[in-house]
Amino acid sequence: MSTLELPALYVDSVALLATTPRLVLVSRDPSPGETDVPIDATLALELVDTGPDGVHRTSVRVWVDGVLALEGGAPTEIAPAYAGPLAGVTQTADTLCVVLHPVLPLASLATVHVRVLAQTVGGAGSLDEVYSFVVEDRAAPRVVGAQALAQKTVRVAFDEPVLVPPGATFVLTPKGAPAVPVAVAGVSIDASIVLLTLDTEMTPDVPHEVVAIGVTDLFGNAVLGPYDHANFSGFRPARPQTRRFDLWRMLPKHNRRDDHTGDLCRFITSLQEVTDLLLSDVDRWPDIFDLERAPEAFVDLILRDLGNPFPFELDSMGKRRLASVLVEMYRQKGTAKGIQNAIRFFLGIDISAITPFNADTLFLGESELGVDWVLGPSDRFARYAFNVEVARILTVRERQQLRAIVEYLKPAHTHFVDLVEPLPPVLPNHWELGLSDLGETTDLH
Repeated sequence: MSTLELPALYVDSVALLATTPRLVLVSRDPSPGETDVPIDATLALELVDTGPDGVHRTSVRVWVDGVLALEGGAPTEIAPAYAGPLAGVTQTADTLCVVLHPVLPLASLATVHVRVLAQTVGGAGSLDEVYSFVVEDRAAPRVVGAQALAQKTVRVAFDEPVLVPPGATFVLTPKGAPAVPVAVAGVSIDASIVLLTLDTEMTPDVPHEVVAIGVTDLFGNAVLGPYDHANFSGFRPARPQTRRFDLWRMLPKHNRRDDHTGDLCRFITSLQEVTDLLLSDVDRWPDIFDLERAPEAFVDLILRDLGNPFPFELDSMGKRRLASVLVEMYRQKGTAKGIQNAIRFFLGIDISAITPFNADTLFLGESELGVDWVLGPSDRFARYAFNVEVARILTVRERQQLRAIVEYLKPAHTHFVDLVEPLPPVLPNHWELGLSDLGETTDLH
């Protein structure tokens, strides 16, 4: 087959021919895919014939969620469920307008499907189309449950994300006796979960009721009864299985037998609650002195108890690390190894060496006092004086911290004199043609 190659191709004009269906569905209200449609909205649509025949009214059918809402040409075209005051059907030469007015409000958050079936006069054009929209949220949030997570923490779950606007509150009421009254001291929200912080420890195992007042969902719908409350049991701290610390059983049997009114039992039960709380605090003691699990406030107390001599600001992890090595630092105090380890711990710097202090050398006939030579210290001072050498140039803060560390950890009779850092690199003066003079504005290097 031969191939024909054109040197160029020119397009003078382009005509776009679009074919339009004879019967189209327009002006839909609510529109397809629309959300937050009011529950009392009407359903409106228009059928338009783009040709000369017009819409065949008898062929029109409209279903709403599978229910026949409009049957064109019937004695009662609109079904009674959609024949509200605003309902009606209007036809012109090429257009059929339909308005359906539901007698009952649409269901909250429902996805409504609308199917429209129609033909033109003579059957030249037909239409069968389905679209849907979503109704607004008008359902109030519901409390689905509550649980005590700790002695002062209660979790309340809702069936959807909620908000706690100003003025909203939660009321907790003990349903058994004896019990300590509690109140909500703080509220935190995570979508559909609300955490309540109480002002005091709740009584263990006693039934409690929590009532949500004024809580709303994201659309402003307030919680309503009877779905505004939930029951839960007071938090019982974990305890060893073999523990038996029942004050009532500790009383003599004749005292228990003589308690006909039950007053003694209720009094001992009140004491039992306080005893259980004290035992719970004792059981949590290992979590307090454990450096890995202790709250940060207790880590600060541990460092204070160990006599932390370093005034540096540390993060939580740094405080825990310091508390774990502080005793060992005390043991290495007064040694070069202790100074090196402490500087590495706080600053992450490995010092090069700890060297004896040497005064400036005096050259007879050349040195001048106060110019290139200073009067050296006594033999006793020089014997116990030392310098610390590092491998890089330090920042101002690092110099201050390093000096503080060395001053604390050095032996008491010694003298820390100089912190020796490498000198900054010397940048020689380079030649500039026509400007530089050797020995004056430039150096030979």
